[in-house]
Amino acid sequence: MAQDDQQRRTSLVVPILLIALGALFLFRTWHPGFEPYHVLRTYWPLILVLVGLGKIWDSSRHRAAAQTSAGVALGSTLGVVAFVLVLVILLGHYQKSRFRGSVSGDSDSDREEFRSHTDEVLELQGAHSVFADLKLGAGQLNISGGSGHLLNSRFTFSRKWDSPKVDYNVVDGKGRLEISQDQRSGVPFGGADNTWDLIFSNEVPLELHVEMGAGQGNFKLRDMDVTDLQLKMGAGQVELDLTGPRKSDLNVEIKGGVGQATIRLPRDVGFSAHASGGLGSISADGLQKDGNEYRNDAYGKTPHKIRLDVEGGIGEIELLEE
Repeated sequence: MAQDDQQRRTSLVVPILLIALGALFLFRTWHPGFEPYHVLRTYWPLILVLVGLGKIWDSSRHRAAAQTSAGVALGSTLGVVAFVLVLVILLGHYQKSRFRGSVSGDSDSDREEFRSHTDEVLELQGAHSVFADLKLGAGQLNISGGSGHLLNSRFTFSRKWDSPKVDYNVVDGKGRLEISQDQRSGVPFGGADNTWDLIFSNEVPLELHVEMGAGQGNFKLRDMDVTDLQLKMGAGQVELDLTGPRKSDLNVEIKGGVGQATIRLPRDVGFSAHASGGLGSISADGLQKDGNEYRNDAYGKTPHKIRLDVEGGIGEIELLEE
């Protein structure tokens, strides 16, 4: 009876999975541009769905037969086989992508380590102030000041991303800048580098609205005349430098699921910081605390001030007065 029970539990799920994993990494040695880890991270839930459906089918079939069949668990085995077939289809898609690359004249090294960059230089065109709307799906965004133009930019991205779209126009002395980027369709093999380096002018009042799906934001706004900053970020890390003298008031809003936010604030400019939502730890050494409000000694004593609102599931906030 115990032998029959053991036989009823026989399944080929694990052996087939081991063979499939071995084949994936063997394929990686033949094609260095292929990244098996990304495929597994993306599609692993599919194996749970397929094997689960197979087990339901096995159970229904056994109940209908009023007995438990010995031997292989057919349903779950077919489920894992279906998962392997999906992997085969993905590999076929990858091979076709390589073939299209070879037809277009790309070398092997270009296809495996593809990187592209575009540069943009924008003039003010008579604008007295500028509103900039930046939408980055994922990657790294670096913003700083010091440009002799409205904007000097460099966009570096892998094959997964289209070249960013840059639109700028001026109406009644107010400039409007929009930068956005789409992710290309298809199975995401290989790396996913996507970096924007944006250098703005220090001389024009600037409103910045930034939307990032995930990644890292480095905002070095020292000496820039930023009047409004709104940052919405799905996940990642933020470094925000607001130090230096202020030419006008600055309002800052940070929302989203940022893992860590380090915010540098000027000692000689009055500021208040308000934190709310599902926040983790807050480090604010040397600042006055009143409930969820943090202030420095200069608050209310300087001609201009900084107002900071942080909201959302941010894991750790560090407020540094410098």
